[in-house]
Order: sequence, then structure tokens, then C-alpha cells
Amino acid sequence: MKKGFDNKKYVKVQSEKIKERIKMFDKLYLEVGGKLFDDTHASRVLPGFKSDSKINMFQELKDDLEIIFCISAGDIEKNKTRAEYGITYDMEIVRLINKAQSLGFFVNCVVITLYKNQIAVDKFIKKLNRQGIKTYIHTYTKGYPTDVDTIVSKAGYGANEYIKTKKPLILINAPGPASGKLATCLSQLYYDHNKGINAGYAKFETFPVWNLPLKHPINMAYEAATAELNDLNMIDSFHLEAYKKTTVNYNRDLEVFPVLKNILFKITGKNIYKSPTDMGVNMVGFCITNKKVVEEASKREVVRRYYQETNNYKLGIVDEEAPKKIKMLMNELGIDEKYLDVVEPALVKSKKQKRHVMSLKLPNGKIITGKQTDLLSPSSSLIINALKELTNIPDNIKLLSPSVLEPIMKIKLNTDDEYNKTLQLQEILIALSICSVTNPIIKKALTNIRKLENCEVHSTYIVQDGELKTLKGLKVNLTCEPDYYYNNIIIN
Repeated sequence: MKKGFDNKKYVKVQSEKIKERIKMFDKLYLEVGGKLFDDTHASRVLPGFKSDSKINMFQELKDDLEIIFCISAGDIEKNKTRAEYGITYDMEIVRLINKAQSLGFFVNCVVITLYKNQIAVDKFIKKLNRQGIKTYIHTYTKGYPTDVDTIVSKAGYGANEYIKTKKPLILINAPGPASGKLATCLSQLYYDHNKGINAGYAKFETFPVWNLPLKHPINMAYEAATAELNDLNMIDSFHLEAYKKTTVNYNRDLEVFPVLKNILFKITGKNIYKSPTDMGVNMVGFCITNKKVVEEASKREVVRRYYQETNNYKLGIVDEEAPKKIKMLMNELGIDEKYLDVVEPALVKSKKQKRHVMSLKLPNGKIITGKQTDLLSPSSSLIINALKELTNIPDNIKLLSPSVLEPIMKIKLNTDDEYNKTLQLQEILIALSICSVTNPIIKKALTNIRKLENCEVHSTYIVQDGELKTLKGLKVNLTCEPDYYYNNIIIN
């Protein structure tokens, strides 16, 4: 994979920028947009960016920071899912807490925002409390967004319970957007300033990249990633007016800035920031080393997001506006679905074989396919074929003998589900792992499985459940046609 981003430089300059901002206050609430861990979007659009870069830069500040996680009660109630892992937001909160603690970070609490006495939320709170995780409940802020006097009062932010913090840096993070991070920060600022503490607010958000053009593919990939929220990249008019410099931000930050500026002034008595760009500490744009590489990577990401939202539309998760918006972005970029060169081979073979197919592009550029058979699911066929290719195993040699598969198949034949009568990818990987103990060829093949990371994969059907999680675990970039497994295969 060609790199287009200097990760080492990024960690250095980004951490320096954050330290500069910390020095401005006795206590800094840093709203971390996007993902604190596993920033796979950034690693896809910025080849060379390491998905754990954010948390790594906080390692040296670990003793001076604590983390607060926010989650919207509405997201818990409707079981909102994080696409990368196929898990709900409430389970993602638990995963984030466990990961942070395993790295030695202090997790202060979880804030449940926009609480309305939902039963599912109450159950989640009990679950956290029984695991020793402190929780706080925040409701809708009275007076927001127009009545600043009410907002900054006991009836507004003062109605929220104060979160006791001890460290000079408090990271505010969430499993996804619209989780109440900003409101939590401002509520804390209200209390701290009433206590005579010089607390401040800043925002650490990677995208959109403020010092790249409005229509740069990286920024357009951000729009595609937030299509469901209808985020739009815009010129920061406040920054342009204050400094005569053109910078990029997004509509939600621009819309809320006049209100936020008034609230901050009401709380602190100071106008620290003249624009949304001023609030940010994002240095990612200074660390791009190859413009062509990141532009091409960003275009591929836009197509991936298009497939994701067409799948979500088919599943009833989003309305048709989300995929339509991304399709318009693709038109602006002059690309279509076939910009991912794994798409057409899967469709062509599926049409010819009248079976579902998955295709994968290996690191050397060769495209491998795997089809649905009476024994194997498409993903099982695909990964076996890919491992054989990577290990130079002839096509006529079977990695798994019938004597190994027969006991598994006997159990599976008892099911009425035709799909589950085939061997799923997770079952094949377990069988391969067992056989690798006595078979050196299989052992060698499995050592090559890490080479599949970041490979493009396309499926002629929507991959779900266990197979989806297994493919995500292999860290491939999966796209799917918006078609169910049982549908008749109709390819135009």
C-alpha cells in the first residue's frame, strides 16, 4: 500500500498543538470528534495514518487526563449500530471503556444525554453501575438554543448533575455523532466557572480538514461518511471575516457557533474564539505527503460509503436521501461504483454462475473470487482461495479434507435454514486453525491471513451477522450489493 500520510509527524505536531491549548486554562474539556480508538475512516482516506494515532498521542499525558464518554438515550433506545463492528452504541460504550482502562487511562464516567425515562436506558445504566462505572443523566437543556440567560442558569446547565473531575485535561468522547458531547462540556464549564475554576473548551476533530479545499476528495469523503446526518462542508464565514483566510468547517458547527459564542461569553466573560476553526486543534492537513494517494483513497471511500448507505436503505435503516446524497458526491468526483475494481468481477461471475459471489483484490493487485457452493458460503470460498493464492498452493489441492468437515456438516444439516447449511467463514477458520496443528501447509497458509488487511472485498449480497463480524475482524474493506442472500440474482 502506497502511503500518503506521515503518521509520525502527525503525532508530534498534533500533541504539541493540544499542549498549547491546555496551557491556556486551568482545566480543558477537549471534545474528541470521531473515534478516539480505531479511527478506521482516517486510516482509509489517509494511507499511512494509523488507526490508533489519537490514543497514542495521549499516552504521554495519561497521568494528567481523564475520559468522559457520552451516549444519547435515543441511540440506546433504538439500538443504533456502529457499522464497523456491527455492534450497538451501548455495547460500543462498554468496549471503549474496557479498551481505555486496559491502556491505563482513567475513565471518569458515562453521561446519558437527552434522557426521557426510557426503559432500555434504565437497564443500561444498571448494567454500567453493576460493573463499577459511574453514570450521570442529562436531560434536554431548558432554553436551548435561543434563551442564553436560561441556558446558563440553574434551570439550564445547572439542572444537570456536576461531574467531579481532578485532572487538567478531560477528553469527552462518544460512540458516534449527536451524542451530547458539546452540551456535556458546556455544562461542566458552567459549574467550574461558578467555582472559580478557569476551565476552557476546545475541539479535536479530524474531518473536515480545515486547510484543504472545500471540494477536496478527503472532505467529500467526510460528507459521504455523515450522509445520514446530512452534514455539509462549508467555508467558515466567521474565520474569513475575522482573519481574511478561507478555511473549511461543517454546517452543524457553523450553525451553532453564534449560540456557542454567546454561551461561552456568558459563562467565562471572554470571547476566546472568533470562529469554529479557532476552536479546533486539527493538524492533519499538514501531514499529507502524497496528494494523489490520499485523493484516490478518498474517492474509494466515497464509493464504499455509497454501498453502505444503499444497504442501509434496503434494510430500512435510512431513507433514500442518504445514498442519493453520496451518489451526487460521486458524480461531482467523476466516479461510479466500478471505481472499486473488485465490483465488476463479482457481478460478472455471479451472472455467469447464477450464484452469489465475493471478490477480493490481493496486495499484488490480483483479484480472487469465491462463489456459493453446496458446501461453502461465498466468503468461505473466497478466503480459502485467497489463502491458497498467497501461499502458492495449487488450486486442485484441498485445504480441508472431507473427514474434517463431515462432523460439522452432520450438525448443520439439522437446520431448516438453507443459508446456514453451508459452512460459514468463522467455522472454516476454526477448522483450519485446528488442522494447522498437524498440517504445516495449513499453518503456513494461516500466517498469510494478515495480508488480507485493508484488501477490497465486494459481495453480490448483503453480508450480515456472524460472517460480517468475521470479515470485519479480518479488517478487509467490505462492500455489498443491496440484495438479500435469498433473492433471485438479477444483475443488469
